[in-house]
Amino acid sequence: MKNHLISAALIGTLALPASAQDAGPDTVVATVNGETITVTHILDIRRQLPPEYQNLDDATLFNGIRQQLIQQRVLAGALEVKPDWLDEAIENQTASILAGVKIEQLGNTSVTEEAVQAAYDEQFGNFEGAREFNASHILVETEEEALSLIEQLEGGADFAALAQEFSTGPSGPRGGELGWFGQGMMVPPFEAAVMELDVGGVSEPVHTQFGWHVVTLNDTRTTAPPSLEDVRADIEGQLASAALQDAMAALTDNADIDVVENIDPSVLNTVEIFNE
Repeated sequence: MKNHLISAALIGTLALPASAQDAGPDTVVATVNGETITVTHILDIRRQLPPEYQNLDDATLFNGIRQQLIQQRVLAGALEVKPDWLDEAIENQTASILAGVKIEQLGNTSVTEEAVQAAYDEQFGNFEGAREFNASHILVETEEEALSLIEQLEGGADFAALAQEFSTGPSGPRGGELGWFGQGMMVPPFEAAVMELDVGGVSEPVHTQFGWHVVTLNDTRTTAPPSLEDVRADIEGQLASAALQDAMAALTDNADIDVVENIDPSVLNTVEIFNE
């Protein structure tokens, strides 16, 4: 349908006449071999359009959709022999549309602002943020070099300047700054040294597989919970999904369902009705 709409939208680019009449849902916009096309038919197609088409101007959309519907009815009317599977296909499509409407109704009743706020409060009301660290380091090859750097720092040397001059790590050019990180993101000896420091403190030499580090803790913080707007889409999806699952369970329990067992699944490959 979308591919047909692309060509139809390009064909139907004539602007509506200046004296265009007011129209309602039942207004007839075209007739094809005695079959009417109404504004409601137009609106049904529009609601299914992808976002890039929703932004087209009204005249282009209206004419493009109308042209598509005219073409569909012309082609449908030209079909001389209807396929054997047509009735079943219509039944499937009808059931799919009606099921979609029911799902939308369930979403509208379950995804309220009150429900979203309650779910947010439940998930994040007792949020305990994780501790994060902002640290810098100077990486050198030997413990002796690390001790020498610590001695210079104790004498008043600037940490960033020493990192730029002596650090062999990739953070050296930016003064050894590593940015913010949480627990588990650094190798254990380095993380242990950071967690023992007060802000502004400098560590003893720390040995890792990368070499010897001199570390300073620049700052700490505790992560805040996400805002409601940040997680709104997820929460709305959770509420809608839960409502659908509950409704499906209840409706299935109350439905008269008789599943015929022992059907050979290979029937999928032996019946060629759609290739006739």
